[in-house]
Amino acid sequence: MAKALDGVRILDMTHVQSGPTCTQILAWFGADVIKVELPGRGDITRGQLRDKPNVDSLYFTMLNCNKRSITLNTKSEKGKEIFRKLIKSCDVMVENFAPGALDRQGFTWEAIRELNPRLIYASVKGFGPGPYEDCKVYENVAQCTGGAASTTGFDDGPPLVTGAQIGDSGTGIHLVAGILAALFQREKTGQGQRVTCAMQDTVLNLCRVKLRDQQRLAAGPLMEYPQYPNGVFGDAVPRAGNASGGGQPGWAVRTKGGGPNDYIYVIIQPPGWEPLMKLCGRAELITDPEWATPEKRLPKLGKCFEIIERWTMTLDKLEVMRKLNEFDVPCGPILDMGEIAAEQALRETGTVVEVDHPKRGKFLTVGNPIKLSGSPTEVKPSPALGEHTDEILKSIVGWSDTEIAAARKEGAV
Repeated sequence: MAKALDGVRILDMTHVQSGPTCTQILAWFGADVIKVELPGRGDITRGQLRDKPNVDSLYFTMLNCNKRSITLNTKSEKGKEIFRKLIKSCDVMVENFAPGALDRQGFTWEAIRELNPRLIYASVKGFGPGPYEDCKVYENVAQCTGGAASTTGFDDGPPLVTGAQIGDSGTGIHLVAGILAALFQREKTGQGQRVTCAMQDTVLNLCRVKLRDQQRLAAGPLMEYPQYPNGVFGDAVPRAGNASGGGQPGWAVRTKGGGPNDYIYVIIQPPGWEPLMKLCGRAELITDPEWATPEKRLPKLGKCFEIIERWTMTLDKLEVMRKLNEFDVPCGPILDMGEIAAEQALRETGTVVEVDHPKRGKFLTVGNPIKLSGSPTEVKPSPALGEHTDEILKSIVGWSDTEIAAARKEGAV
């Protein structure tokens, strides 16, 4: 079956996580993604956090499926020549180098646009234009500078970063959207353009409800936060623990088992109060004027969830979910990575995929989270370092075996 991005060629100059997340999704959509790596070493994550000797790490294999790999030293003259030919032959170039890295090699946006006016040049940056734009950024730095850490955790504890890679993978997915928009616009104009996503900007975009709450603070305490009604609200949005952050209060309550993840998240909507209280054996609170309305419950949300927790602790988290879903009460068990890896439904939808790697054997990876009915995703193993160098130099650059041998001798590939 034809893929959504069949015929689109991506020059992948990315490494580690943010850029490879972007280019892997483009590959899953059917683009021909050519991953450019340094001869001898390749993407640094090939050797990081290895669980097996002498094979590419899971860090690398889970971010580089469905790609082709070419080794290329763009600091050598022949390497630059190859790079220029690849630029002319590709639709999109994606990079996440430190600020100015390609510019210093002579590949500025102006020079690239002259080589290929139709090229879309996409970049992940740490910060946008401003006082910090030349600073180097990693995942947790992005979470801290984008507002996530200051609003995560409990009010009596330090700021926390989340286990979700909202800075790296989040920015990669945002960059996908920008690239697809630019490709669509190119169909109308015939012209390429510059696409940039800053990690700080992405994290802030994912924290927009907290910026909403920052402005709501001017009107007084935030009623849905656990600090209400007697807590102290300062000049900035506080950490909210497990509060839902929306109009419907929610909290993680314990369930039977007592393990670190034996919890379920429960949301109290007005229609759910009656079935919840019946299940909890507290039917008298359904009509009690001190409990019957959301306004009356807000000042004592802690007590509400204490009542619910006494009941949830008599059942395991999946039993609680089944019972609450009978009454359309929104809830979700806290699933650990072992449970997610074993969940058959996620395998059937391609959200979790088992891949057979030629050297490491079978491993689990996350599949394409974006499902297209007319362009199903087939997850293929990541490439070996330089696996497709000769193939790409022949079919795209147009070089002969003799020319390839000379480039290899010079250290260009």
